[in-house]
Amino acid sequence: MSSLVLDTHATVWSLVARKRLSANATAAIDSANAANASVFVPTICIVEITYLVEKARLPAAVKTQLLAALDDPTSNLVVAPLDLDIADRLEHVERDQVPDMPDRIIAATAVHLGLPLISRDRKIRASNVTTIW
Repeated sequence: MSSLVLDTHATVWSLVARKRLSANATAAIDSANAANASVFVPTICIVEITYLVEKARLPAAVKTQLLAALDDPTSNLVVAPLDLDIADRLEHVERDQVPDMPDRIIAATAVHLGLPLISRDRKIRASNVTTIW
């Protein structure tokens, strides 16, 4: 498997609740890891995780674990920064199909990188974005 992009829930579950991932998602992540391919975490996912920690919907340890993995040179987790190219790709993710802006940014990141997105989100999966679930 080549590189891929993780949605926020897929990022969290890949770190602390792998059983919540689908078999296809788990296989894709494991394949990317085995091939030492990059697994991209969009910046907006880190923002969403921070928000969920602040609202006590996720334990702070999840964010700590994610930041440690992103900082670990042996990890293939890589931050995909939000930049002008990704902002320009928003127009390729229709607002009527994916109305939530953070979800559109995540999807636009995958479109910009030309990679599949690991996501359970039914609206993203029903859009024109290549997903794995």
